[in-house]
Amino acid sequence: MTESSGPAPIIVTAVFGKSDAAYFDTLRREHFPPERNHLSAHLTMFHHLSPLLEAELKQRLSNETRGVPMPSARIAGLMSLGRGVAFRIESSELADIRDRLADAFSSMLTPQDAAGWRPHVTVQNKVEPYQAKALQVALEADFRPRPVAIAGLASWYYRGGPWEPLSRHMFA
Repeated sequence: MTESSGPAPIIVTAVFGKSDAAYFDTLRREHFPPERNHLSAHLTMFHHLSPLLEAELKQRLSNETRGVPMPSARIAGLMSLGRGVAFRIESSELADIRDRLADAFSSMLTPQDAAGWRPHVTVQNKVEPYQAKALQVALEADFRPRPVAIAGLASWYYRGGPWEPLSRHMFA
């Protein structure tokens, strides 16, 4: 069995529209330590689902998106991660989807995924606290809440490095 085959934990994310993804990715390139920036900007819905759930998860993600309009969402503010900065995302419709998935998989959720969900997009992490505070202050200076496009849902295998795509499910 090679490193890129066989069972691996599954991550579930929301997929941003192209312009919002580009905006967040630009900020990550500018502010994330380059040696740690191996992923595109993402909104994690689940951090670690069992690979045993793969088939059911794909079906549920498909059911949540097929023929369904994009959920309303907005960038609501900034949040400190202590050693980083993230944008807080608000979407009651996306939260409802996550709640349904969490209910379906409740007996198999890790403590992190069973705990409350704080939807956010990390644009900086693993820096000194003073650097994170400076970026948060700079971003807050001209921040205004605005809509953000949630174009779909995706699942990924986590094998210790960059994520391996598993499935992608786009809203109508």
